[in-house]
Amino acid sequence: MSQIKRVEIHEFKHTAQNLGLLTNANTIGAVGYARGQSMELDKYAVVIETKDGCKGEYVTHWGGNQVACAQTKMLAPKLLEYNADERERIYDDFKRELRQFDHMGHGPLDIALWDWAGKFLNCSISVLLGGYRKHLPAYASTYHGDRNGGLDSKEAFSDFAHQCFEMGYRAFKVHGWHEGNAKEEAENVLHVAKEVGHKMTLMLDPACQLKTFADALYVGRACDEAGYFWLEDPYRDSGVSAFSHKRLREMLKTPILQTEHVRGIETKCDFLIAGGTDFLRSDPEYDMGITGAMKISHLAEAFGIDVEVHACGPAHRHVMAATRNSNFYEVALVGPDCPNTMAPVYTCGYSDMIDCIDTNGCVPVPNDIGLGVKYDWDFIKSNTTKVSVFE
Repeated sequence: MSQIKRVEIHEFKHTAQNLGLLTNANTIGAVGYARGQSMELDKYAVVIETKDGCKGEYVTHWGGNQVACAQTKMLAPKLLEYNADERERIYDDFKRELRQFDHMGHGPLDIALWDWAGKFLNCSISVLLGGYRKHLPAYASTYHGDRNGGLDSKEAFSDFAHQCFEMGYRAFKVHGWHEGNAKEEAENVLHVAKEVGHKMTLMLDPACQLKTFADALYVGRACDEAGYFWLEDPYRDSGVSAFSHKRLREMLKTPILQTEHVRGIETKCDFLIAGGTDFLRSDPEYDMGITGAMKISHLAEAFGIDVEVHACGPAHRHVMAATRNSNFYEVALVGPDCPNTMAPVYTCGYSDMIDCIDTNGCVPVPNDIGLGVKYDWDFIKSNTTKVSVFE
């Protein structure tokens, strides 16, 4: 029987070295290089069990913050009303339940349900999705620039790009400095391109840090000159203004990548029809799970455009494995002499650290059942701060 009988939410912390907050906001985007420092990062794990004893599991990556966890705990008791294989029904109902919020707590539950399905049917999620891509071209996606001796200058960014190329990366994305100085950002764009643009595909993601439309246009023209593959979330509209990005598209040659901060298929479709982007963004943690992310893949396919999967994780790899119209897997965030923010929760060798690529610059799609990973529950439980059980 596939009736859900128990849902567990394990909140835990882990410590990362040489990382700290570059701004006073305790968010993933504020994390960057801080030599000699350590910081605690919040994550949580979801376990969904059905009456037959089959379990689906998922440990959050980027979306594992306290705000998302609160939404997950809001939804978790409602799962007891469903069979675990009713993912479309659950997607539809939970989308409504979180209509007053940003939907960030929905994704981890949906991903755990897909893991359950794979385990129940004894196959990988990629097989369930019809996936055929076994190895995914990856790009190194940097931490934001810092003033701490890490990515603290245009020379530091280009040196790190050279390092990534030697490791096997053939694509590199810059996250600039939090100050949003358009002149500094444009100089960095041009310098990195001068150093590695002949051998690497380059992208720029200011992460909404540039202050004005004029700043975005100024930096965008530097991207045009340097031949960047895309310009993503350039300025302080927080990535949600279709009209302004339509105007930016009309004035630049560099393709625009938007909708990381626009949740769900309907609003992304509206943004696309309004002319606000060249590429769509999707993320199974952000966009209501694998169920939601695949809807976005097919939306982009219907319009004849590409969709780029945001961030990294086993769920992200399965989505991209079944998405023809997607170019690069994002290994994020990376920098010299520091790890990414993912918790060390795998016992199977899975990794999204900077050295996760093969000699061709690709990452493999897990091929074991479900998500295809095995979690280190000893580590999770030894670092757990709270367990919520619904049954």
